[in-house]
Amino acid sequence: MNSRIGATRRAFVGGLAATSLAPAVGVAQQPSAATGAPPSVITNPPRQWGRHAQPDIYPDPDVIVIDPSFAALRVGNVPIRRIATGFTWAEGPAWSNEGQYFVFSDVVGNTQYRVLWDNLRVTPFRKPSNNSNGNSFDFQGRQLSTEDFFRRVVRWEHDGTMTVIADRFDGKPLNSPNDLVPHPDGSIWFTDPPYGDQLAEGHPDDAGGPANPQGKLSPRIGAPNAGAIGGTKRELPHAVYRWDPSGRLDQVISEDQLKNPNGICFAPDYKTLYAISTGRGPGDSHSGGTRTIHAFDVQGTKVANGREFLDMTVDGVHCGPDGMRADVFGNLWCSANGPLGYAGVLVYDAQGKLIGRIRLPEICANLSFGGPKRNQLLMTASQSIYLLQVNTQGAAPG
Repeated sequence: MNSRIGATRRAFVGGLAATSLAPAVGVAQQPSAATGAPPSVITNPPRQWGRHAQPDIYPDPDVIVIDPSFAALRVGNVPIRRIATGFTWAEGPAWSNEGQYFVFSDVVGNTQYRVLWDNLRVTPFRKPSNNSNGNSFDFQGRQLSTEDFFRRVVRWEHDGTMTVIADRFDGKPLNSPNDLVPHPDGSIWFTDPPYGDQLAEGHPDDAGGPANPQGKLSPRIGAPNAGAIGGTKRELPHAVYRWDPSGRLDQVISEDQLKNPNGICFAPDYKTLYAISTGRGPGDSHSGGTRTIHAFDVQGTKVANGREFLDMTVDGVHCGPDGMRADVFGNLWCSANGPLGYAGVLVYDAQGKLIGRIRLPEICANLSFGGPKRNQLLMTASQSIYLLQVNTQGAAPG
């Protein structure tokens, strides 16, 4: 992959200065004994984020223990490694235990990649990927993907064929399925916000649709098959769905319960479903989601007792979540979008207490546990992917 992996944190700060995050950097640099945040994340000399670069000391200063319980999950003599860069928007990592590789999406780049475990080589896997976003593997080892371009959920079979899991509900096309998780009963649960209904990550609606109300955009320029499969106009509100192996598709969380659903995962006992509410999407008639994480009690094929679980605020800085995964102890590892010093991963215990932080020089979209022991955390963060060995295991396949 791209050889820019030697970029320093100082270079990243310079890039951030031109973004909307810049005004918040001053807030991010305030020290806090409660959360372990130092006055600055700029080490002196600057830390090198290359493929083989190491932090100056162990334990890695960017893996921060906030609660003593996190110390047992941290491996003290391993670093965060940036293993590749040069992507546009890296998303949706998942681990294939049978294939011994991670798969992830560059949504805007319209490509799926694999990280081969034997040497961490990153190679294109599916190109075009139909702007795939979320990925997972079911309990039979089959890859599951959401496709923004065709606004659907698909499954890749062992013989190389592809099965469409869902593209419509109640006779209407889905918006743009985003993230998904398998359940041991064979069902697949997925979120359906409208983020792919735009030029960058899929295609906009036909003229008059909510994501193209003035009809100024042509969805078929450069994409003559836009709408040939899947929807041409947004017709459904946001929702979280449960697909049953019988083929039945049910709405389990409505837009009234959770606006702009994004990342999704189960607790290790499958008694709790976590879902992330993120910001306003194309065609939304409201102000968008709350950028918080919600929990629901799983009751058979339905959920109940929805409540806000995490507001993702640290030191007064709201670190917007995107994706998350649970470990076998019930801890929730959540991607964090925020200013430098708060971008990365926040780790909470099953009671919602912040116990640890992983700081990255880029905002983190999603993450996945993998590796032969499922104790390697792969983090997809904007233009790069990062890897960290931890002393726990992911709770679910993929």
